[in-house]
Amino acid sequence: MNIVTELFVVTFKIIWSFVLAGGKWFIRPREKSVEGQVCVITGAGSGLGRFFALEFARRRAILVLWDINRQANEETAEIVREIYREMNPSAGSSDSVQELPLFQLKVYTYFCDVSKRESVYSTAEKVRKEVGNIDLLINNAGVVSGRHLLECPDELIERTMMVNCHAHFWTTKAFLPKMLERNHGHIVTVASSLGLFSTAGVEDYCASKFGAIGFHESLSHELKAADKDGIKMTLVCPFLVDTGMFKGCKIRKEMAPLFPPLKPEYCVKQAMRAILTDQAMICTPRIMYMVSFMKTILPFDAIVCMYRFIGADKCMYPFLAQRKESTNNNESKTGI
Repeated sequence: MNIVTELFVVTFKIIWSFVLAGGKWFIRPREKSVEGQVCVITGAGSGLGRFFALEFARRRAILVLWDINRQANEETAEIVREIYREMNPSAGSSDSVQELPLFQLKVYTYFCDVSKRESVYSTAEKVRKEVGNIDLLINNAGVVSGRHLLECPDELIERTMMVNCHAHFWTTKAFLPKMLERNHGHIVTVASSLGLFSTAGVEDYCASKFGAIGFHESLSHELKAADKDGIKMTLVCPFLVDTGMFKGCKIRKEMAPLFPPLKPEYCVKQAMRAILTDQAMICTPRIMYMVSFMKTILPFDAIVCMYRFIGADKCMYPFLAQRKESTNNNESKTGI
């Protein structure tokens, strides 16, 4: 094709993509079914991971829950089983007919330290043998050290990078090959607004989330280049979520009503809508799109002025102070 002709075609496709994106504001896309599909969720024992498990359970998915906390993971699994029982109250009756009977709606729990690739690979192998091929991978596990850079032990920095970023490499390498064979699957990266723009005092966390987003975007391009359109990718970038992970974080009190911490239930429901409609990216709340865009066009000094105005420049300092006061070192390794 002549390059001039191709340029016109590309221009048309770009304009058409804007039209389709705008149309979704007026016509809500139809959600796909995940009934009977196998869904792996990392960090499922608490926070967003638990709420993702509950949402997928309500849609009759078969759940594979990973967490480093066995007890919390089992608690999530028990809530999921209760949801299954509520959806199939007549299960076990000989004259009842179910599309997917209760005994087929299963939840599996696995202990896995996603910061260790050997643990990820061995657990993934168990899943393949005991459950089968997976359809959805929700990379959700995350930690925060809660220390200023010069006060943070190297081990905690490494752990933050391993759990929040490197683990995405290991889980994807473990499950992507079968997805490629089948040209079917969905990979979800639960990142953060702090992977799109940063603030002071959480250098390791921001770096890990920037890395996770870079990994996600590069993999998305690789799948497109390989014409694997059956494998979908969704990037989830929420603002601070009220899970206790950043307890104490504060911005200027006059601006606080405009940027309240997100309820985890709301955050996950918004993410589920994006996942089930194959949306490439979801920022919650929507103003995060604007903040991210402004970062790309404003001079750095202007960004600093804006941060200082809304109190975002030192918003993490109260959180860091609370962490510093804690004498329990294990608290600094609590996952979402």
